[in-house]
Amino acid sequence: MRVVVSLSGGLDSTVLLTHHLEQGDEVRAISFDYGQRHWRELDWAQELAAACGVPHTLVRVDLCAVTRSALTGHGSVPHGHYAHESMKQTVVPSRNATFVCLASALAISHDMDAVSIAAHAGDHAIYPDCRPMWMQVMQQAVRMGNWGASQFELLAPFVLMTKHDIVVRGDLLGAPMHKSWSCYEGGAIHCGRCGTCVERREAFELAGVPDHTEYASGGAA
Repeated sequence: MRVVVSLSGGLDSTVLLTHHLEQGDEVRAISFDYGQRHWRELDWAQELAAACGVPHTLVRVDLCAVTRSALTGHGSVPHGHYAHESMKQTVVPSRNATFVCLASALAISHDMDAVSIAAHAGDHAIYPDCRPMWMQVMQQAVRMGNWGASQFELLAPFVLMTKHDIVVRGDLLGAPMHKSWSCYEGGAIHCGRCGTCVERREAFELAGVPDHTEYASGGAA
């Protein structure tokens, strides 16, 4: 299969890229600079794509101009677990819709079969655009809105998996998870307190896989 992987530079998409390469898929990667405060993830996305010999496209789209979210600098990033109501402050309206549309444009332009995103089961409660039903609708929209796209697929191999399932998968594949960037604060090292840092640490612990991430709060997990 010929697949465009949405590569944020985070842990999940790092494993996703490795997953598709292990399956023998022909892969292109696409990343998005949307004004996120955690821009460090893009450095790793570019480095990983280059190391894997995967063509990489970086698209700049200013979501800061049209959305209000803690991830784009509107207010502080909430700390704590993703189950907390405060985590809804990290929602960027229509972010995945924007990304899927642009990634599908790249895929269709290069005669590729699919776009793959790294949404997982832990995202469903907070992010409506990470739910299976939304993905089915988006797949149909791309098929209906483009010539020659009747067989286009929007893939989400991890959509029913937990974060620690993804860590287990990444460990089995030898994915360089330790170099991925998760922290929403965008500092020099992972803060250890924001929702995505808490989730990352918890995932490694539950998976029984050593976590070599450096955290500002509490040191390495």
